[in-house]
Amino acid sequence: MNLTTSWGDFALTRFPEDPRDQLRAWDAADDYLLQHLAELERVQQQDPESDPELELDPELVPDPAPGPAGSVVVVGDRWGALTTALNGRGPVQITDSFLAQQATRANLARSGAETGAVRLLTTLDAVPARIDLLVVRVPKSLAQLEDQLHRLAPSLHADTVVVGGGMVKEIHTSTLKLFEQIVGPTRTSLAVKKARLIFAAPDMEIPRSGSPWPRRYVLDEDSGTGSGLPVTNHAGIFCAERLDMGTRFLLKHLPRRSGSERVLDLGCGNGIVGTAAAVDNPDAEIVFVDESFPAVASAEATFRENVGEGHKAEFLVGDGTSSIPAGSVDLVLNNPPFHTHQSITDQSARRMFSGARAVLRPGGELWVVGNRHLGYHQMLRRVFGNCEVVAGDPKFVVLRAVKRG
Repeated sequence: MNLTTSWGDFALTRFPEDPRDQLRAWDAADDYLLQHLAELERVQQQDPESDPELELDPELVPDPAPGPAGSVVVVGDRWGALTTALNGRGPVQITDSFLAQQATRANLARSGAETGAVRLLTTLDAVPARIDLLVVRVPKSLAQLEDQLHRLAPSLHADTVVVGGGMVKEIHTSTLKLFEQIVGPTRTSLAVKKARLIFAAPDMEIPRSGSPWPRRYVLDEDSGTGSGLPVTNHAGIFCAERLDMGTRFLLKHLPRRSGSERVLDLGCGNGIVGTAAAVDNPDAEIVFVDESFPAVASAEATFRENVGEGHKAEFLVGDGTSSIPAGSVDLVLNNPPFHTHQSITDQSARRMFSGARAVLRPGGELWVVGNRHLGYHQMLRRVFGNCEVVAGDPKFVVLRAVKRG
């Protein structure tokens, strides 16, 4: 699918590419942001006082007028649409997502864009020392936005143009308060195609404090195998401030195993499932995998505090099981996501189940927790040819599938 902008047409797709996925790699919020940025560029290049035919949309051009073009930082670009369209400005992309980085690389290459001028950073990397234009695609997680703005604020100056964007349902009063408290005076645009923009003017008088993330809490006694274990959470990972109910249910029904084996915590989040498996079986080697850079950092911190340096473990940021050798794992533990940003989809679960089967040894097992209504048992029977219900309650179910031969 092609995204049409003032800088040209760009062929974009999501990553990993799947012919069954008909969702675009951009949405109305990306369109609105790019329209606004094109308007800013037009204002910078022309003098409205000397051109009476230059009509400015007051909803798109903030007051005061934008400063000069300079270093551009794009935060939270979900599939690389913003970064690809702005490639001529040499942007720095900051993301928490391995898949977003891969999508950006693929879309830049597909569009014939200048890839060498684009820098790809993670949310754990040091931010550029000076930012002249900051473009923020508002994340779903308020904690992630808080962490990002705290990290970026010291690099802003009085003339930095700060513009955020998101769908109306993603922008709340709490969102605007964060921009006000951390950046400066904030206002919003009118809604267009259910998308809205946020304009923030940097206030140099606001004290710059460090991010309050990562945070740490201790699991209560109703957390199964994980009871009493401390957990570290970086901002933006799933349920960063508490243990989610699905993981809690899985911890209560983890397989009790012993002896030397290789266990994969697939889509590890904060790593509490793999850590609990290591505490229960000190002889096991645990592999933690997630596509989120902060998730893997959280998993490593959680594991190290509870298990220590002597226990064998790997921490991998990547696309599911793509970096794990086939037939090298004895047990896979998985709580698959069923949302991709605002879209409900079983694509991630399908790929995780197929990937798990590929990396399991014959006789190896996949244990999955999920909402009962998602029907994962049917998917597992198609992939593995078998599925057993280990435990269930009115909301969740733990399923077990075995690789035969």
